[in-house]
Amino acid sequence: MPNDPREPDPPPEGAVSPPLGDLPRSDPPTGAGDGPNEEPGPDAAGGPEPAEDAYTAELRELEDRWRRALADLDNLRKRHARELDRERMLERSRTAAAFLPVLDNLELALTHSGSDPGAIVEGVQAVRDQAVNVLELLGYPRHAETGVVFDPARHEAVSVVQDPDAEPGTVVEVLRPGYGDGERQLRPATVTVAKRE
Repeated sequence: MPNDPREPDPPPEGAVSPPLGDLPRSDPPTGAGDGPNEEPGPDAAGGPEPAEDAYTAELRELEDRWRRALADLDNLRKRHARELDRERMLERSRTAAAFLPVLDNLELALTHSGSDPGAIVEGVQAVRDQAVNVLELLGYPRHAETGVVFDPARHEAVSVVQDPDAEPGTVVEVLRPGYGDGERQLRPATVTVAKRE
């Protein structure tokens, strides 16, 4: 019987025919959701892209690290302020403790005020030397030298006098001693200076 021209020719013997569901489509897809069984793509309204999820997670992690760093900085600032206050208090107590023997000796001199006046004067001078020594140990040496050249950084001139025995521009008399040097100066020495000719 002759073949019907409307039916396709049978495949040659030994050839494998593809399954019916896997036949290639001839028309390209027009967009997401055209067919009933198609999965929505990453651009579909079904959810965010995987790259966007990673970006959001990294952003959250960076914000968390930033907040932790701010909290650590605030804690460090508070701890530093507490330690600074504690160090100031300790230094104040050390300085006061260094002057306690001076105060003790002054009180001892006052208890012997009825005895020999010469001994009292010697005792007060010893207490003064002790106080000067304490200041020097704290980094503030005493300056009460005469005959040195006037230095505006170390001296404060309150008067100028004519003195034939002194070099012009030198310290003739110290009215009030100075303590300390340079940036660690408590006060300059108050002096009288020989007049320049």
